[in-house]
Amino acid sequence: MRERIWQVGKRVFDVSRHGLIMGVLNVTPDSFSDGGEFLITDKAIERGLQIAAEGAHIIDVGGESTHPGSQPVTADEELQRVIPVLEELGRKVDVPMSIDTSKAEVARAAIKAGASIVNDVTGGRGDEQMLPLIAETKSAFILMHMQGTPHTMQIQPRYTDVVAEISEFFRQQYARAIGLNIDPMAIAFDPGIGFGKTLEHNLELLAQLERLRAHDRALVVGVSRKSFLGKLIGSPEMSDRRIPGLALTSLLRARGADVLRVHDVKENVYALQVGEAILQRAK
Repeated sequence: MRERIWQVGKRVFDVSRHGLIMGVLNVTPDSFSDGGEFLITDKAIERGLQIAAEGAHIIDVGGESTHPGSQPVTADEELQRVIPVLEELGRKVDVPMSIDTSKAEVARAAIKAGASIVNDVTGGRGDEQMLPLIAETKSAFILMHMQGTPHTMQIQPRYTDVVAEISEFFRQQYARAIGLNIDPMAIAFDPGIGFGKTLEHNLELLAQLERLRAHDRALVVGVSRKSFLGKLIGSPEMSDRRIPGLALTSLLRARGADVLRVHDVKENVYALQVGEAILQRAK
């Protein structure tokens, strides 16, 4: 397999050889996955330390919910939620941290507080200052696709060819980023499973991951605890989505995913390790 590098600050990850687990840390009152369990700063820090101890390669900190139907929050509110957490975790763990935000103001403060990755659900479209900031700070950037906004994205999402349209979006945004002098090695792409997609759209994207890969960059995939898993297994219970998510960690790694964004870190670290042991033998 050809070497595929993702530059994250001073770290260089060859994601063609080893996949990465990105542990989710939602510092929000209305997260679909944990119901605001980590809104209190001390609890968020405790969970971040646990995420690191369980083997996550990246901690993804977010202060604004982006589940279907969610409402935006102000930059000030977002900053109050995430900056103390990033600062304290930066002092205590040696794990790259990501800021999950679409606001350049929040991203700038988070980078100053220790984040080395910006994970933007709008793919750089939500704030015209975001891409210039990435270039200025030499941060890694996860460029995600979303149709609509979190509040509207699941109201009848439509595509003529979902794989072709998202592939084209990646190519266009990549060209914009390179034109602004963002390091191509620092860019990763995320098809945004569940972000303006039906069940059928999600399945088609997951089945065609390699067709989505633009310029041989890393692919980030987040399926953890998402509602389409419940639809596939016929269960409304959030707890029942964990096992299908674990299965997908191994399967999607084999099908081209490089970074898996997950909530249940320890279990997914194990799933990735087992899957990669087999993939190494298959080379």
